[in-house]
Order: sequence, then structure tokens, then C-alpha cells
Amino acid sequence: MSGTYLGMPSFPRAAHSAVRNPTLRANLRHATHTIRDKRAKAVAELDDWAELREAGKQLKDRTLRHLDTYLLQLEEAVTAAGGTVHWAADAAEANRIVTDLVKATGEREVVKVKSMATQEIGLNEALEAAGIAAYETDLAELIVQLGDDRPSHILVPAIHRNRGEIREIFARTMSEWGRPAPDDLTDRPADLAEAARLHLREKFLRAKVGISGANFMIAETGTLVVVESEGNGRMCLTLPETLISVVGIEKTVPTWQDLEVFLQTLPRSSTAERMNPYTSTWTGTTDGDGPHTFHLVLLDNGRTDVLADEVGRQTLRCIRCSACLNVCPVYERAGGHAYGSVYPGPIGAILTPQLRGTTTELDASLPFASSLCGACYEVCPVAIDIPEVLVHLREKVADQGGKGHRLEKAAIRAAGWVLNHPSALATAERAASRTRRLHPKKLPGRLPGGAAWTNTRDLPDMPAEPFRDWWKRTHAS
Repeated sequence: MSGTYLGMPSFPRAAHSAVRNPTLRANLRHATHTIRDKRAKAVAELDDWAELREAGKQLKDRTLRHLDTYLLQLEEAVTAAGGTVHWAADAAEANRIVTDLVKATGEREVVKVKSMATQEIGLNEALEAAGIAAYETDLAELIVQLGDDRPSHILVPAIHRNRGEIREIFARTMSEWGRPAPDDLTDRPADLAEAARLHLREKFLRAKVGISGANFMIAETGTLVVVESEGNGRMCLTLPETLISVVGIEKTVPTWQDLEVFLQTLPRSSTAERMNPYTSTWTGTTDGDGPHTFHLVLLDNGRTDVLADEVGRQTLRCIRCSACLNVCPVYERAGGHAYGSVYPGPIGAILTPQLRGTTTELDASLPFASSLCGACYEVCPVAIDIPEVLVHLREKVADQGGKGHRLEKAAIRAAGWVLNHPSALATAERAASRTRRLHPKKLPGRLPGGAAWTNTRDLPDMPAEPFRDWWKRTHAS
């Protein structure tokens, strides 16, 4: 990936600040509970949801096992349909390819469909450095861009903002980016949407270059698929003369028939809709219809390393529905910014450390940003066992060493020795029972290596008699 946000602290420190923001907490609680309740009802309508979930899992796993074959098939099909395929090993290469392609058109502005991949590589910043303005057209992404903010949710990037804050952002900054907001703008959703529509319409009609990601790529025909709710994606995909799509290699599916499964599970898991309002598909170029030049940038950026991990590779099944975020008690309280990545929540806690590595304090902390309650696994439409991957990554981080992990290892070794010597264990139990009246309710707040655990937990009451002694006394025969 292109790196962490500049100056981002580790997750515990960032979350410590976030949970003390009552407005943020209220916004997150309202939004996540609303979405999760609607999703539960939409999923309950399907008697075969469990079968669809298993089908999605199996389809993704089969594709990942033979990804090299399907990617070559995809390249051949896209090329035959009039498109051009580029391969990008990392973020820097992808940004260079896209920047050069835009420069070749002579244009200095582009319109963008909401895309996690382009956020992952920092494409907007790379284009800006090259003197090219990139305009986000998804409503939530527009709010984030106008507010000089960062996305905090996969599906609803501005979930941390309420209507009043959005109205203030539009009124204050919209004029700097194009058509200003109306003077009498209110915080009614319809008024905010209308202001965004008028602001964006002039950009749609003027732009000659569009940039997108894709939800799926169909290998057999070279078709790309974008699903969205607003119609902005349809405008970006059809009106410009040149279309550039940056897509992670794991978004490949073998056939149109495979797509059928995901077009049932993705809308219900993301927006709680039976069918998403806009499903746009395109295959290369067609004379007189849509862009006359199409480029597909296939992005690796750490994905082949993830694929090589037998436990972690299931992360690449993700279809970016965000269901795991909406049920996660940690995300609900800390918000997305604390994760320091465009991929927040449970899926971000396992995807980001695998794409970026765990060399920074932030990335090493992400696998621990979970209570391991398992709610994320229960709602995942492709059955990613997120808790399993979290534990797997925690083991990797612990193996790297570090002050806290060295203390933990020392404590585990000491405990292991005591447990392997019954007489020592019995002596320790008796000593603990006899001194129980002297025990504090909490361990010292600055206990080396253990403050994060002890500060929020009470010590259990020590029994007056160890179990071993009680058993010998009551079952002597």
C-alpha cells in the first residue's frame, strides 16, 4: 500500500481519543445500528442465504487457487474487446501508469467513481502532484473531499458526519471546487442531495477522463462491473472519452454465472437492498457508445503476498460490503479514522497489515483492534473467518518481538514452568489464598506490559481455600 496517513498513532492511542468524542459516538451508533437492522431483515427474506454464502466462499476460493490462469484470460478478453491492460506491482507503479495516461490525453481534470483501490494507492494525491484535479462524485466521497477529511467507512465514507456538519461543509467549501451551494441551503437530506447533484452535473458534462475501480471483473468476457446506488458511477463510466479503471487482481470471477451469486449477496449485505439501483457493466470499447478509449490497470500491491499465506488468503474473498463494520463493537465506538487506513473495521484489521506489513506501530496494533466476538464472521457474505486471521496475525506480530511481547513471553514461560511443577503450583495457590485480604481490587495502573489489560478489569476474588486442598479435605477417601 501507499503507506499510513501521516502522523497516525497506533490504534489504541487513536481510539482513546475517538471514544471521547460524543458527537462521533452518536453518529456512528445511529448509522451502524440502522444499517445492521435493515440488513438483517433483507437477509432474512432469503431461505437459501446460507447456501449463497457458501457458494460465494467456494467461488472465491476456487478463483484464488487459479488466479494466474483467470487473470491471463481476463487480459486476453479485455484486449480483444478493444481495451488496454496494464499490470501494476505496487502503488507507485499504478500511480505512474494512471498519471501518464491522463497526461497523454492533454486533460487536467478527471471525474472519479468511488474506488477503494484508488484510495489505497493514494491516486488523488499523485494526480494532484502532477497538476491534475480529481473530483470525487460519490456523495459521501464528495463530502469527505470538500471537508478535507478522510473516509471512515468502506460503504459510507462520511458516516462520522451528521446532516448539520454536511450542510456547513457544503456552504463553506463547495464554491472552491465549482458550483457553490445555494445561499438558503438547509440540512434536509433532499436539499443536500440536490446541492450535490447541481454541483456535480457540470463536472460530468465537462470531464473528458473518468477513473473508476470495479466490484468484479469477469474473466471469460473481459467485462467489468460496478454496483452503486446514486447513478454517479453510470455518468462517469459512460460520458468521458477515456475511461481508466484501477482494480485489485482479487476482484476477478471466472464467468457471468458466478456473478449471479454476488449480485444477490452484495446489495443485501451492504445497503440492505434486494437489488442495487445501478449495475453498470462494460466490455472494452464500442463505436458510438461510451468511452472510445479504455485502460484497465490490474493492481497487485501486496495481494500476491496475501495469497501465499494459507490462513490469511481468505481475506481476498472480501467483496467490500462493510457488513463486518456495522456489527463490530470496536468500530462502533472508535470509528474508522483510528485504523489509519482506507480499510477500517474488522476487514481492515486483517487486510491492512497483510498489504502493508506490520513494521510500523500502527500496523502492528491493528490485529489487536478486536474483541474476537465473532460477529464479523457471522455476517460476512463470503464467510471470511476474521477472528481466525486476527489470531494468526497476532502470532506473527508477537514473533517480531518488541517490549510488550518480550514481557508477555517471559510471563508465559514463567507460568508454564509453574504449571509443569505441581508442588510449586500448590505452594503458590496456598500463598495466594492466605494473603487474599491484602490483594487490591485492581493491579497497578502502570504495571509494566499489562496496563492496557489491568486498567479496565477488576481482579477476581481469591477463594479462602485452594481447590486442591478442598478436594483432599472433602474427598479424602
